[in-house]
Amino acid sequence: MPRKAHLLVVDDDPNTLASLSRAFRLAGHEATVCDNASRAVELLRAENFDLILSDVVMPGKSGMELLDELKKAGVKTPVVLISGQANIEMAVKATRLGALDFLEKPLSTDKLLVTVENALRLTRLEDENRELRQRLGKHELVGSSPAMKKLLAQIARVAASETRVCILGETGTGKELVARAIHEKSPRRAHPFITLNCAAVPAELIESELFGHEKGSFTGAASRHLGKFEQAEAGTLFLDEIGDMPLAMQAKLLRVLEESEVERVGGDKPIKVNVRVLVATHRHLEELVKQNAFRSDLFHRVYVFPLAVAPLRERPEDFPELVAHFARQLAAQNGWKEKGFTPEAIAELRTYAWPGNLRELRNVVERLVLLASEPTIGAADVRLALPSAASRTGGGSLRAATGAGTLAERTEAFEREVLLAEIRTHNFHMTNVARALGLERSHLYKKCQQLGIDLQTLRKPD
Repeated sequence: MPRKAHLLVVDDDPNTLASLSRAFRLAGHEATVCDNASRAVELLRAENFDLILSDVVMPGKSGMELLDELKKAGVKTPVVLISGQANIEMAVKATRLGALDFLEKPLSTDKLLVTVENALRLTRLEDENRELRQRLGKHELVGSSPAMKKLLAQIARVAASETRVCILGETGTGKELVARAIHEKSPRRAHPFITLNCAAVPAELIESELFGHEKGSFTGAASRHLGKFEQAEAGTLFLDEIGDMPLAMQAKLLRVLEESEVERVGGDKPIKVNVRVLVATHRHLEELVKQNAFRSDLFHRVYVFPLAVAPLRERPEDFPELVAHFARQLAAQNGWKEKGFTPEAIAELRTYAWPGNLRELRNVVERLVLLASEPTIGAADVRLALPSAASRTGGGSLRAATGAGTLAERTEAFEREVLLAEIRTHNFHMTNVARALGLERSHLYKKCQQLGIDLQTLRKPD
């Protein structure tokens, strides 16, 4: 799938600027043009470009001087130089200065477009290699329990299609990992995977984050910004916690899904986008629709293939693999010696309810690997590291969850007991509570509000 690019063309000849701009527009790219190198430097400070094409001989600063200046400033954007007075010496010098390619005038449109595509492909490969190095070991779906086997089979089935997937699961179950797995098994795997957590972006900024904005469109918009849809061109956009998206924004997202085009904030023309959208939520979207908190038309657009991710407490068979995976990953990242876990330690980990799921398990494994003095971690070490005895599956929380009521009511009772236990254990230090449960602090306060936990009342003595 071809990817749109934002190109900067620098040439003192207006006819060349006009013809190149038209050629790139017809090829589906966006071109910004300027007639001198100094202006090009200003534009590069204000905007991001995928590729720079510059003439060599220009009044004032030459293309060679521009290339040298960009190199010294650490600008990584690839540069292709163009000249009507080309010779071998000039081409060699350009290459030594870091030019990606050197083209002679008059330009062949076909050759120019091939050069652009090759430059974009090379840049994309470098970005992917860098991301792979950063992600090494971070984004794996680990486990061989029946629940995981079912999930992996569903991913394999839906990945090859363009079907919209709604990933369901509690906080910390690895919904983003599932979305990444779908992307990496899809025909779009060579293109970007872009994420946006709808709950983490203020309502007044989410439109700009999704669709981008033009320079000067609002206070603080010092330069053009490409939104997540444009960043994900030809790839996948993952919208996490879509149930928390404001209603006004839901209407705009629906239009984009229907029309496959966005309009930047402050823009005056629609921009076609080719993006597969995956969404996730820990909330019950059907209930939100009934409460008029989520649009029914958007629900039917995104809820085509619901894919449920099991909570950790329903995957006891996966504990040995998960713990070993996290221990190995942490040792590699921090330069620690890898430590093992006894069967008794694994059994002890299984007794805990894990309200924060995988995120919380990783935090506990990190605590154990960091603090344990012996090469093998035992049950006693685990007991000291777990947040509180009140949250064990054999404790009061499970009894609350297994009382009378619907599944949703029992789950809510369970979550409330776990939260209350952690809040009291950490003496109302909410940052520590959030860390122990593997939650964002903002999500912790939202959860307290949803479960009717009034912190001010709770603090008052009886």
